[in-house]
Amino acid sequence: MPPTYPVILLTGDEWRISDVQTGRLHFHNCLEIGLCEEGSGTLEFSDHQITFHEGDITFIADDVVHTTYSAPGTSSKWSYIFLDIEELFSPYFSLNVLSECNSIHHIIHSYSAVFPRVQYPDIYSIITYIIRTLLAKETNYKFMALGAFMSFLTEVMNLYGSSKNEELFNKQNEDGSLSIVPALDYVRRNYREDFSMDDLAVLCDMSPTHFRRTFSSVMDIAPLDYLIQVRIEKASLLLRNTEMPILDISEEVGFRSLSSFNRHFSSIIGSTPRDFRKEHSTVNSQTILKFTGWLTPPKEVKPQA
Repeated sequence: MPPTYPVILLTGDEWRISDVQTGRLHFHNCLEIGLCEEGSGTLEFSDHQITFHEGDITFIADDVVHTTYSAPGTSSKWSYIFLDIEELFSPYFSLNVLSECNSIHHIIHSYSAVFPRVQYPDIYSIITYIIRTLLAKETNYKFMALGAFMSFLTEVMNLYGSSKNEELFNKQNEDGSLSIVPALDYVRRNYREDFSMDDLAVLCDMSPTHFRRTFSSVMDIAPLDYLIQVRIEKASLLLRNTEMPILDISEEVGFRSLSSFNRHFSSIIGSTPRDFRKEHSTVNSQTILKFTGWLTPPKEVKPQA
């Protein structure tokens, strides 16, 4: 995510989703907004599925596990916007200035929704305007998009708060995902600090054993491994966008020894921090498309026994 403007637009004919059902769910560390430009298919979550069609706008909060596949024999075409909505607005104001701001946290961290174009034309118009604005990059386009993002957020908040739309928003594993939100939020804000997994269990009002079991069930990753993953993600940004010494970066993101940082970085990223920096240190020379495969399903699916 670009550090000065935490928004990524992925669009073009190459952004197609196949009909292969991977059998694997994934999640992001930021909000995903999708526009289905062609085709139809299924969004699958941990405990339910939603059908999507051409013109639908999809809304998937960070840490909501999901996968997408097209209708049999088809390949749906998409445009995606990934953004850290809190970081986007933080230089200007806190989202707490909005009325009913207590709902924001749940919306951007725990929920998913599909907004059909016919039923929600305003949502469709806002998102297509944002895509056009980010593509055109005219003078002050970032501020134009910023205003549109605020309009989108307030539209979603109003829908969320309406009793008529209780079925629109879906929670992943309602008994689990919301209960671990305090832990997820704490890790995001305090990943640099030393704390135990038992501390996270206390935040979620659970016993350590129950917390570890619930967290692993919802996130498909152990709490300590999630913390390490967050630290490595932050380190990769510093390696790309700064000239900080690697030792300083390891300490900045919370590691107490360089050897531990190097070991975890190589395990998660697949290369050493030094090699990663050599390949990706110039932001303008890289695009997200270079990292092929992250949206590509496996070529074949082994039948289950």
